Amino acid sequence: MSAILLFALVTMQAPPAPASPLPPRDPSLPAAEETAKAALESSPRHGEYVDVKIDAGRPPMRAWIAYPERKDKAGVVIVIHEIFGLSDWIRGVADQLAREGFIAIAPDFVSGHGPGGGGTDSVASRDDVVKLVRESTPEETVSRLNAVRVYALKLPAANGKVATIGFCWGGGRSFAYAAAQPALGAAVVYYGTSPQTPAIAAVRAPGLGLYGGDDARVNATVGPAEAEMKKLGKTYEPHIYDGAGHGFLRQQYGRDGANMKATREAWPRTIAFLRERLK
Repeated sequence: MSAILLFALVTMQAPPAPASPLPPRDPSLPAAEETAKAALESSPRHGEYVDVKIDAGRPPMRAWIAYPERKDKAGVVIVIHEIFGLSDWIRGVADQLAREGFIAIAPDFVSGHGPGGGGTDSVASRDDVVKLVRESTPEETVSRLNAVRVYALKLPAANGKVATIGFCWGGGRSFAYAAAQPALGAAVVYYGTSPQTPAIAAVRAPGLGLYGGDDARVNATVGPAEAEMKKLGKTYEPHIYDGAGHGFLRQQYGRDGANMKATREAWPRTIAFLRERLK
């Protein structure tokens, strides 16, 4: 038997190499997508699904709410999901915000649009979820965010201050909501597109933007927004992390460490910003 044939036979029979284990999770950061479900299951904090009333005659919107462990009242952060809907990862982000002392509520914008009027978990595939989220109009999104905000303000454990934080599709909606809701306390934008320049005049809430350096589509909207916000005397702090890609907070193990580096810098900045604005 030739050496080449022997090598081929051994290679075919050899078991596949085991996947490299993920590094230990830093509990001070939101879990990455791969570990979000496990992190939720081990969380000591109270989290539950709630129904948020929208308009009369329409079914309520489902949302996940996570409560902090504290004795005084807390600021509320509305977590606006990615185009992938209300996923375990988004619920994990809400839990992480609760760990930092905030009440976090993550509405499901697919609610009422899935099969049988269901939400994200009623949809067969991620591609179908993406399609339904894309069909959500800006007007509907604002209306639903207003309903969630009203719900949040009535929570007995809330201190009366509300901010938004959004990711990808939700990042753009977080910034847009700051232009639509003058009473918003703050808006955090993770790699979401900025509003058109004329809309920025209506923004009153201070904004924080966090972007991957390798995300030209989104970043093309950052400069014009920054210039207009500065011109109008409004607060907007954009930060772009070199080498990181779109969705870096969810895909922390990607791009040869650049996404994790961005996460380690962006998340503490996010928490400090929210604490300052919601205290």
